[in-house]
Amino acid sequence: MNERIRLLFAEAADLKTYTLSNSTMSIEIAYIAPLCDEKMISDFITVPFTKEEIPYRKQLDTIPEYLKIEDPARWQDLMLRGNVLIKDIDSGEIFSFFTGDVICNESPQTQVESAIQGPQIALSEDLNKSMNLIRTMYPAPEVAVEEYSVGYISKTPLLVVFDQRHVDPSVLDNVRSKLSSISIDMVHAAGELEKLLIGKRRHLFPTVLITERPDRIAKSLSKGKVVVLIKGSMFALIMPVSFFDFMHAIEDNYEAYWMTRTLIVIRYLSIILTITLPALYIAIVSYNPELFRVQLAFSIAASRSAVPYPSYIEVFVMLFMIEALIEASIRLPRYIGSTATTVGGLILGQAAQQAGLVSSIMIIVTSVVAISNFVIPINSLSFSVRFLKYPLIAASIFFGISGVAVGLFLYVSYLCNLRSFGKPYFRLHGKVNPAEGDVGQVRAK
Repeated sequence: MNERIRLLFAEAADLKTYTLSNSTMSIEIAYIAPLCDEKMISDFITVPFTKEEIPYRKQLDTIPEYLKIEDPARWQDLMLRGNVLIKDIDSGEIFSFFTGDVICNESPQTQVESAIQGPQIALSEDLNKSMNLIRTMYPAPEVAVEEYSVGYISKTPLLVVFDQRHVDPSVLDNVRSKLSSISIDMVHAAGELEKLLIGKRRHLFPTVLITERPDRIAKSLSKGKVVVLIKGSMFALIMPVSFFDFMHAIEDNYEAYWMTRTLIVIRYLSIILTITLPALYIAIVSYNPELFRVQLAFSIAASRSAVPYPSYIEVFVMLFMIEALIEASIRLPRYIGSTATTVGGLILGQAAQQAGLVSSIMIIVTSVVAISNFVIPINSLSFSVRFLKYPLIAASIFFGISGVAVGLFLYVSYLCNLRSFGKPYFRLHGKVNPAEGDVGQVRAK
Protein backbone atom coordinates (compact mmCIF):
# COMPACT_ATOMS: atom_id res chain seq x y z
CA MET A 1 0.00 0.00 0.00
CA ASN A 2 2.67 2.51 1.00
CA GLU A 3 4.55 2.08 -2.28
CA ARG A 4 1.42 2.86 -4.29
CA ILE A 5 0.54 5.86 -2.11
CA ARG A 6 4.04 7.26 -2.51
CA LEU A 7 3.51 7.08 -6.26
CA LEU A 8 0.12 8.82 -5.99
CA PHE A 9 1.61 11.66 -3.89
CA ALA A 10 5.08 11.61 -5.45
CA GLU A 11 5.76 15.34 -4.94
CA ALA A 12 4.12 15.73 -1.51
CA ALA A 13 6.76 16.31 1.15
CA ASP A 14 4.09 16.30 3.86
CA LEU A 15 3.10 12.68 3.17
CA LYS A 16 3.94 10.32 6.06
CA THR A 17 4.24 6.54 5.55
CA TYR A 18 5.73 3.94 7.87
CA THR A 19 5.42 0.33 9.00
CA LEU A 20 4.76 -0.93 12.56
CA SER A 21 5.14 -4.46 13.93
CA ASN A 22 4.28 -6.19 17.20
CA SER A 23 4.22 -9.80 18.32
CA THR A 24 0.98 -10.64 16.51
CA MET A 25 0.76 -8.52 13.33
CA SER A 26 2.34 -5.86 11.10
CA ILE A 27 0.60 -2.82 9.68
CA GLU A 28 1.35 -0.04 7.20
CA ILE A 29 0.20 3.52 7.96
CA ALA A 30 -0.12 6.45 5.54
CA TYR A 31 -1.48 9.98 6.04
CA ILE A 32 -0.92 13.62 5.09
CA ALA A 33 0.53 15.27 8.18
CA PRO A 34 -0.97 18.82 8.02
CA LEU A 35 -4.48 17.41 7.60
CA CYS A 36 -4.36 15.01 10.54
CA ASP A 37 -4.19 15.35 14.30
CA GLU A 38 -0.96 13.67 15.38
CA LYS A 39 -2.29 13.23 18.93
CA MET A 40 -5.29 11.25 17.67
CA ILE A 41 -2.97 9.06 15.60
CA SER A 42 -0.88 8.40 18.67
CA ASP A 43 -3.83 7.79 21.03
CA PHE A 44 -5.95 5.60 18.74
CA ILE A 45 -3.43 3.86 16.49
CA THR A 46 0.23 3.92 17.54
CA VAL A 47 -0.12 3.46 21.32
CA PRO A 48 -2.87 0.76 21.24
CA PHE A 49 -0.91 -1.14 18.59
CA THR A 50 2.37 -1.15 20.56
CA LYS A 51 0.86 -1.84 24.01
CA GLU A 52 -1.16 -4.88 22.80
CA GLU A 53 -3.57 -4.73 25.76
CA ILE A 54 -6.31 -5.64 23.28
CA PRO A 55 -5.33 -7.35 20.02
CA TYR A 56 -5.22 -4.59 17.43
CA ARG A 57 -6.82 -6.81 14.82
CA LYS A 58 -9.85 -7.11 17.11
CA GLN A 59 -10.05 -3.33 17.33
CA LEU A 60 -10.03 -3.06 13.53
CA ASP A 61 -12.93 -5.50 13.30
CA THR A 62 -15.07 -4.22 16.20
CA ILE A 63 -14.61 -0.43 16.49
CA PRO A 64 -16.99 1.25 13.97
CA GLU A 65 -14.64 4.22 13.40
CA TYR A 66 -12.34 1.88 11.43
CA LEU A 67 -13.92 1.70 7.97
CA LYS A 68 -12.88 -1.08 5.61
CA ILE A 69 -11.85 0.24 2.18
CA GLU A 70 -12.40 -2.05 -0.78
CA ASP A 71 -11.77 0.40 -3.65
CA PRO A 72 -8.18 1.73 -4.03
CA ALA A 73 -9.55 4.64 -6.09
CA ARG A 74 -10.85 6.14 -2.83
CA TRP A 75 -7.41 6.32 -1.19
CA GLN A 76 -6.50 9.78 -2.47
CA ASP A 77 -9.80 11.38 -1.54
CA LEU A 78 -9.85 9.83 1.95
CA MET A 79 -6.31 11.01 2.73
CA LEU A 80 -7.06 14.51 1.45
CA ARG A 81 -10.03 14.60 3.85
CA GLY A 82 -7.88 13.88 6.91
CA ASN A 83 -8.11 10.08 7.08
CA VAL A 84 -5.31 7.69 8.02
CA LEU A 85 -5.02 4.54 5.91
CA ILE A 86 -4.07 1.34 7.78
CA LYS A 87 -3.17 -1.91 6.05
CA ASP A 88 -3.05 -5.29 7.78
CA ILE A 89 -0.05 -6.78 5.97
CA ASP A 90 -1.03 -10.39 6.80
CA SER A 91 -4.59 -10.23 5.47
CA GLY A 92 -4.08 -7.42 2.95
CA GLU A 93 -7.19 -5.59 4.22
CA ILE A 94 -7.13 -1.78 4.32
CA PHE A 95 -8.98 0.42 6.84
CA SER A 96 -9.41 4.18 7.18
CA PHE A 97 -9.59 6.14 10.41
CA PHE A 98 -10.61 9.81 10.50
CA THR A 99 -8.19 12.05 12.39
CA GLY A 100 -8.90 15.33 10.56
CA ASP A 101 -7.42 18.38 12.25
CA VAL A 102 -9.92 21.10 11.29
CA ILE A 103 -8.59 24.46 12.45
CA CYS A 104 -10.99 27.36 12.09
CA ASN A 105 -11.22 29.31 15.31
CA GLU A 106 -7.59 28.65 16.23
CA SER A 107 -6.13 30.57 13.30
CA PRO A 108 -6.01 34.37 13.38
CA GLN A 109 -8.46 36.55 11.50
CA THR A 110 -7.43 38.51 8.42
CA GLN A 111 -5.93 41.90 9.25
CA VAL A 112 -4.65 43.27 5.93
CA GLU A 113 -6.94 41.78 3.24
CA SER A 114 -10.37 41.98 4.80
CA ALA A 115 -13.51 40.59 3.16
CA ILE A 116 -17.14 41.04 4.10
CA GLN A 117 -18.63 37.80 2.76
CA GLY A 118 -15.56 35.61 2.22
CA PRO A 119 -13.68 33.46 4.74
CA GLN A 120 -12.26 35.53 7.59
CA ILE A 121 -9.46 33.12 8.48
CA ALA A 122 -5.81 33.93 7.75
CA LEU A 123 -2.67 31.87 7.36
CA SER A 124 -0.76 30.79 10.44
CA GLU A 125 2.88 31.25 11.40
CA ASP A 126 3.01 27.45 11.70
CA LEU A 127 3.59 25.74 8.35
CA ASN A 128 1.47 22.68 9.21
CA LYS A 129 -1.56 24.81 10.06
CA SER A 130 -1.12 26.89 6.91
CA MET A 131 -0.91 23.72 4.79
CA ASN A 132 -4.00 22.41 6.59
CA LEU A 133 -5.96 25.47 5.48
CA ILE A 134 -4.64 25.33 1.91
CA ARG A 135 -5.26 21.59 1.44
CA THR A 136 -8.72 21.94 3.00
CA MET A 137 -9.68 24.66 0.52
CA TYR A 138 -7.88 22.99 -2.40
CA PRO A 139 -8.17 19.20 -1.84
CA ALA A 140 -6.53 18.11 -5.10
CA PRO A 141 -4.19 15.09 -5.12
CA GLU A 142 -1.99 16.88 -7.68
CA VAL A 143 -0.90 19.47 -5.13
CA ALA A 144 2.86 19.12 -4.68
CA VAL A 145 4.84 20.33 -1.67
CA GLU A 146 8.61 20.81 -1.69
CA GLU A 147 10.71 21.62 1.37
CA TYR A 148 13.56 24.16 1.44
CA SER A 149 15.47 26.10 4.07
CA VAL A 150 17.15 29.51 3.73
CA GLY A 151 19.63 31.31 5.96
CA TYR A 152 22.98 29.97 7.14
CA ILE A 153 22.13 30.88 10.74
CA SER A 154 18.31 30.94 10.89
CA LYS A 155 17.79 27.88 8.61
CA THR A 156 14.20 29.07 8.12
CA PRO A 157 11.98 26.28 6.69
CA LEU A 158 10.09 27.04 3.47
CA LEU A 159 7.39 25.16 1.58
CA VAL A 160 6.92 25.52 -2.18
CA VAL A 161 3.35 24.56 -3.13
CA PHE A 162 1.98 24.11 -6.67
CA ASP A 163 -0.54 22.11 -8.69
CA GLN A 164 1.32 19.71 -10.99
CA ARG A 165 -1.46 19.82 -13.60
CA HIS A 166 -1.44 23.59 -14.13
CA VAL A 167 2.00 24.86 -13.13
CA ASP A 168 4.39 26.14 -15.81
CA PRO A 169 7.64 24.11 -15.56
CA SER A 170 9.74 27.13 -16.59
CA VAL A 171 8.31 29.22 -13.75
CA LEU A 172 8.79 26.38 -11.27
CA ASP A 173 12.42 25.90 -12.34
CA ASN A 174 12.96 29.66 -12.04
CA VAL A 175 11.62 29.66 -8.47
CA ARG A 176 13.65 26.60 -7.51
CA SER A 177 16.89 28.06 -8.88
CA LYS A 178 16.36 31.38 -7.09
CA LEU A 179 15.57 29.69 -3.77
CA SER A 180 18.64 27.48 -4.12
CA SER A 181 20.86 30.48 -4.91
CA ILE A 182 19.85 32.58 -1.87
CA SER A 183 22.96 33.33 0.19
CA ILE A 184 22.17 35.15 3.44
CA ASP A 185 22.53 34.60 7.17
CA MET A 186 18.94 35.11 8.37
CA VAL A 187 15.45 35.26 6.85
CA HIS A 188 12.37 35.79 9.02
CA ALA A 189 9.68 37.56 6.94
CA ALA A 190 7.86 37.12 3.64
CA GLY A 191 8.82 40.63 2.52
CA GLU A 192 12.48 39.84 3.15
CA LEU A 193 12.21 36.66 1.09
CA GLU A 194 10.48 38.61 -1.70
CA LYS A 195 13.48 40.95 -2.03
CA LEU A 196 15.84 37.97 -2.17
CA LEU A 197 13.78 36.30 -4.91
CA ILE A 198 13.62 39.47 -7.01
CA GLY A 199 17.36 40.04 -6.62
CA LYS A 200 19.07 43.36 -7.23
CA ARG A 201 16.43 44.64 -9.64
CA ARG A 202 14.77 47.81 -8.39
CA HIS A 203 11.30 47.53 -9.87
CA LEU A 204 8.77 50.34 -9.71
CA PHE A 205 6.00 47.75 -9.33
CA PRO A 206 5.93 44.62 -7.13
CA THR A 207 6.41 41.39 -9.11
CA VAL A 208 5.53 39.02 -6.24
CA LEU A 209 2.14 39.09 -4.51
CA ILE A 210 2.18 38.78 -0.71
CA THR A 211 -1.08 37.53 0.80
CA GLU A 212 -2.45 36.26 4.11
CA ARG A 213 -5.58 34.64 2.67
CA PRO A 214 -5.75 30.86 2.02
CA ASP A 215 -8.70 31.34 -0.36
CA ARG A 216 -6.56 33.62 -2.59
CA ILE A 217 -3.83 30.97 -2.51
CA ALA A 218 -6.29 28.23 -3.53
CA LYS A 219 -7.46 30.38 -6.44
CA SER A 220 -3.86 31.01 -7.47
CA LEU A 221 -2.98 27.30 -7.39
CA SER A 222 -5.83 26.57 -9.79
CA LYS A 223 -4.34 29.15 -12.18
CA GLY A 224 -0.93 27.48 -12.22
CA LYS A 225 0.89 29.82 -9.86
CA VAL A 226 3.60 28.84 -7.38
CA VAL A 227 3.12 29.60 -3.67
CA VAL A 228 5.95 29.89 -1.13
CA LEU A 229 5.21 29.63 2.62
CA ILE A 230 7.77 30.68 5.22
CA LYS A 231 7.80 29.54 8.83
CA GLY A 232 7.20 32.34 11.33
CA SER A 233 5.29 34.53 8.87
CA MET A 234 1.54 34.73 8.35
CA PHE A 235 2.06 35.78 4.74
CA ALA A 236 2.72 33.70 1.62
CA LEU A 237 4.33 34.64 -1.70
CA ILE A 238 2.49 34.05 -4.99
CA MET A 239 4.32 34.06 -8.32
CA PRO A 240 4.18 34.84 -11.18
CA VAL A 241 1.70 37.69 -11.00
CA SER A 242 0.35 40.38 -13.28
CA PHE A 243 -0.61 44.00 -12.65
CA PHE A 244 -4.26 43.00 -12.73
CA ASP A 245 -3.77 40.50 -9.88
CA PHE A 246 -2.90 43.41 -7.60
CA MET A 247 -6.08 45.24 -8.60
CA HIS A 248 -8.23 42.19 -7.84
CA ALA A 249 -9.75 42.04 -4.36
CA ILE A 250 -10.75 38.63 -3.00
CA GLU A 251 -14.21 40.06 -2.41
CA ASP A 252 -14.66 40.23 -6.20
CA ASN A 253 -15.22 36.45 -6.18
CA TYR A 254 -18.22 36.77 -3.87
CA GLU A 255 -20.08 39.87 -5.11
CA ALA A 256 -22.60 40.19 -7.96
CA TYR A 257 -21.16 40.53 -11.48
CA TRP A 258 -22.06 44.15 -12.23
CA MET A 259 -21.22 45.31 -8.73
CA THR A 260 -17.80 43.74 -9.06
CA ARG A 261 -17.18 45.38 -12.45
CA THR A 262 -18.23 48.74 -11.06
CA LEU A 263 -15.80 48.43 -8.15
CA ILE A 264 -12.98 47.43 -10.52
CA VAL A 265 -13.61 50.52 -12.67
CA ILE A 266 -13.54 52.67 -9.52
CA ARG A 267 -10.17 51.15 -8.56
CA TYR A 268 -8.60 51.92 -11.94
CA LEU A 269 -9.96 55.47 -11.93
CA SER A 270 -8.61 55.88 -8.40
CA ILE A 271 -5.11 54.72 -9.32
CA ILE A 272 -5.05 57.15 -12.25
CA LEU A 273 -6.15 60.00 -9.97
CA THR A 274 -3.65 59.28 -7.21
CA ILE A 275 -0.76 59.16 -9.73
CA THR A 276 -1.67 62.11 -11.95
CA LEU A 277 -3.75 64.60 -9.93
CA PRO A 278 -0.90 66.51 -8.16
CA ALA A 279 1.06 66.74 -11.42
CA LEU A 280 -2.03 67.88 -13.33
CA TYR A 281 -2.70 70.53 -10.69
CA ILE A 282 0.79 72.00 -11.15
CA ALA A 283 0.64 71.76 -14.95
CA ILE A 284 -2.77 73.38 -15.33
CA VAL A 285 -2.35 76.09 -12.68
CA SER A 286 1.16 77.10 -13.79
CA TYR A 287 1.13 76.44 -17.55
CA ASN A 288 -2.25 75.60 -19.01
CA PRO A 289 -5.09 77.36 -17.14
CA GLU A 290 -6.96 77.66 -20.46
CA LEU A 291 -7.99 74.01 -20.08
CA PHE A 292 -10.56 75.10 -17.47
CA ARG A 293 -13.66 77.19 -18.02
CA VAL A 294 -13.14 80.86 -17.20
CA GLN A 295 -15.21 80.73 -14.01
CA LEU A 296 -13.27 77.74 -12.65
CA ALA A 297 -9.92 79.28 -13.60
CA PHE A 298 -10.86 82.50 -11.76
CA SER A 299 -12.02 80.47 -8.72
CA ILE A 300 -8.69 78.60 -8.53
CA ALA A 301 -6.73 81.82 -9.00
CA ALA A 302 -8.73 83.47 -6.20
CA SER A 303 -8.09 80.57 -3.81
CA ARG A 304 -4.33 80.86 -4.52
CA SER A 305 -4.18 84.65 -4.23
CA ALA A 306 -2.92 84.48 -0.62
CA VAL A 307 -0.34 81.71 -1.28
CA PRO A 308 3.12 83.35 -1.47
CA TYR A 309 4.99 80.66 -3.47
CA PRO A 310 4.58 78.64 -6.71
CA SER A 311 2.12 75.78 -7.03
CA TYR A 312 4.77 73.04 -6.92
CA ILE A 313 5.96 74.20 -3.47
CA GLU A 314 2.35 74.06 -2.32
CA VAL A 315 2.02 70.51 -3.67
CA PHE A 316 5.21 69.33 -1.97
CA VAL A 317 4.12 70.81 1.38
CA MET A 318 0.74 69.09 1.32
CA LEU A 319 2.10 65.77 0.03
CA PHE A 320 4.72 65.75 2.77
CA MET A 321 1.99 66.29 5.35
CA ILE A 322 -0.21 63.51 3.98
CA GLU A 323 2.71 61.06 3.66
CA ALA A 324 3.71 61.81 7.27
CA LEU A 325 0.12 61.20 8.41
CA ILE A 326 -0.02 57.86 6.57
CA GLU A 327 3.25 56.77 8.16
CA ALA A 328 2.00 57.89 11.58
CA SER A 329 -1.21 55.88 11.16
CA ILE A 330 0.89 52.77 10.45
CA ARG A 331 3.40 53.23 13.30
CA LEU A 332 1.06 54.43 16.06
CA PRO A 333 -0.69 51.89 18.33
CA ARG A 334 -3.86 50.53 16.76
CA TYR A 335 -6.25 52.03 19.31
CA ILE A 336 -5.09 55.63 18.90
CA GLY A 337 -3.69 55.60 15.37
CA SER A 338 -6.87 56.33 13.42
CA THR A 339 -8.09 59.00 15.86
CA ALA A 340 -4.74 60.80 16.07
CA THR A 341 -4.18 60.92 12.31
CA THR A 342 -7.77 61.99 11.53
CA VAL A 343 -7.69 64.83 14.05
CA GLY A 344 -4.16 65.79 12.99
CA GLY A 345 -5.12 65.89 9.31
CA LEU A 346 -8.20 68.06 9.94
CA ILE A 347 -6.33 70.50 12.16
CA LEU A 348 -3.28 70.78 9.93
CA GLY A 349 -5.31 71.20 6.74
CA GLN A 350 -7.61 73.85 8.21
CA ALA A 351 -4.76 75.76 9.83
CA ALA A 352 -2.60 75.69 6.69
CA GLN A 353 -5.45 77.02 4.57
CA GLN A 354 -6.31 79.81 7.01
CA ALA A 355 -2.65 80.82 7.30
CA GLY A 356 -2.38 81.18 3.53
CA LEU A 357 0.22 78.44 3.19
CA VAL A 358 -1.93 76.37 0.83
CA SER A 359 -5.08 76.99 -1.17
CA SER A 360 -8.42 75.35 -0.50
CA ILE A 361 -8.34 73.62 -3.89
CA MET A 362 -4.99 72.04 -2.93
CA ILE A 363 -6.57 70.54 0.20
CA ILE A 364 -9.23 68.94 -2.00
CA VAL A 365 -6.57 67.59 -4.36
CA THR A 366 -4.56 66.14 -1.47
CA SER A 367 -7.63 64.48 0.05
CA VAL A 368 -8.60 62.89 -3.27
CA VAL A 369 -5.03 61.60 -3.75
CA ALA A 370 -4.93 60.05 -0.27
CA ILE A 371 -8.39 58.45 -0.50
CA SER A 372 -7.73 57.10 -4.01
CA ASN A 373 -4.50 55.45 -2.84
CA PHE A 374 -6.36 53.53 -0.14
CA VAL A 375 -8.72 51.97 -2.71
CA ILE A 376 -5.97 49.65 -4.06
CA PRO A 377 -6.63 46.14 -2.62
CA ILE A 378 -3.02 44.92 -2.26
CA ASN A 379 -0.82 46.87 0.11
CA SER A 380 2.47 46.41 -1.78
CA LEU A 381 1.05 48.02 -4.94
CA SER A 382 -0.40 50.82 -2.81
CA PHE A 383 3.10 51.63 -1.51
CA SER A 384 4.51 51.64 -5.04
CA VAL A 385 1.79 53.96 -6.33
CA ARG A 386 2.60 56.42 -3.54
CA PHE A 387 6.01 56.90 -5.17
CA LEU A 388 4.86 57.06 -8.81
CA LYS A 389 3.34 60.53 -8.53
CA TYR A 390 6.65 62.25 -7.72
CA PRO A 391 8.40 61.71 -11.11
CA LEU A 392 5.24 63.06 -12.79
CA ILE A 393 5.33 66.10 -10.49
CA ALA A 394 8.96 66.74 -11.49
CA ALA A 395 8.03 66.45 -15.18
CA SER A 396 5.05 68.81 -14.77
CA ILE A 397 7.23 71.48 -13.10
CA PHE A 398 9.44 71.80 -16.18
CA PHE A 399 7.22 70.67 -19.08
CA GLY A 400 3.63 71.16 -17.97
CA ILE A 401 0.87 68.95 -19.33
CA SER A 402 3.19 67.53 -22.01
CA GLY A 403 5.53 66.23 -19.32
CA VAL A 404 2.64 64.46 -17.58
CA ALA A 405 1.57 62.80 -20.84
CA VAL A 406 5.11 61.64 -21.65
CA GLY A 407 5.54 60.34 -18.07
CA LEU A 408 2.35 58.27 -18.29
CA PHE A 409 3.49 56.85 -21.63
CA LEU A 410 6.81 55.82 -20.07
CA TYR A 411 4.98 54.14 -17.16
CA VAL A 412 2.78 52.11 -19.54
CA SER A 413 5.83 51.16 -21.64
CA TYR A 414 7.66 50.06 -18.52
CA LEU A 415 4.68 47.93 -17.44
CA CYS A 416 4.52 46.27 -20.87
CA ASN A 417 8.24 45.45 -20.70
CA LEU A 418 8.22 44.18 -17.09
CA ARG A 419 8.33 40.44 -16.33
CA SER A 420 7.36 38.45 -13.27
CA PHE A 421 9.40 35.22 -13.23
CA GLY A 422 9.54 35.23 -17.01
CA LYS A 423 5.86 36.03 -17.60
CA PRO A 424 4.53 39.35 -18.99
CA TYR A 425 3.46 41.65 -16.17
CA PHE A 426 0.68 43.25 -18.22
CA ARG A 427 -1.11 40.04 -19.22
CA LEU A 428 -4.79 39.57 -18.42
CA HIS A 429 -6.27 37.22 -15.80
CA GLY A 430 -6.21 33.50 -16.42
CA LYS A 431 -4.03 30.45 -16.11
CA VAL A 432 -0.31 30.82 -16.63
CA ASN A 433 0.41 29.87 -20.22
CA PRO A 434 3.66 27.93 -20.57
CA ALA A 435 4.08 29.22 -24.13
CA GLU A 436 4.08 32.91 -23.32
CA GLY A 437 6.96 34.97 -22.08
CA ASP A 438 9.82 32.73 -23.20
CA VAL A 439 11.96 35.72 -24.18
CA GLY A 440 11.15 37.42 -20.88
CA GLN A 441 12.11 34.30 -18.98
CA VAL A 442 15.64 34.38 -20.42
CA ARG A 443 15.88 38.04 -19.51
CA ALA A 444 14.58 37.38 -15.95
CA LYS A 445 17.18 34.69 -15.39
